[in-house]
Amino acid sequence: MKDEVPAGKTSVRPQAVNAVDGKLQGEPFSARTVLRPVNFYCRAPQANSVQVAGDFNHWTPFPMQPHDDGWWFIQIMLPHGHHQYRFLVDDKPVLDPRAMGKGRNQFNEEISVVAVG
Repeated sequence: MKDEVPAGKTSVRPQAVNAVDGKLQGEPFSARTVLRPVNFYCRAPQANSVQVAGDFNHWTPFPMQPHDDGWWFIQIMLPHGHHQYRFLVDDKPVLDPRAMGKGRNQFNEEISVVAVG
């Protein structure tokens, strides 16, 4: 039996949205569906462009913003779990030396790992 709403009333149930595809996921306010801001920093003072690509964006590079001190930055909202990623510095893959861990992707290439709690 579905939740019944009295006549003349509306039922609004908040839902979390997945950072990757914008689809509603699971139970509202579950640790697996709440998005958290994750800051990515890459030191590349001589770079013309720096991007981040990971399993959270289907490995489609997102451009990072340069700062005068040689650091590049982006903040991405991610759901709970471990996420694989790497930087692209002038289109060359680079591991994050500040990553929480390292792993390997399906092509046995090293990737960086971030845990979101």
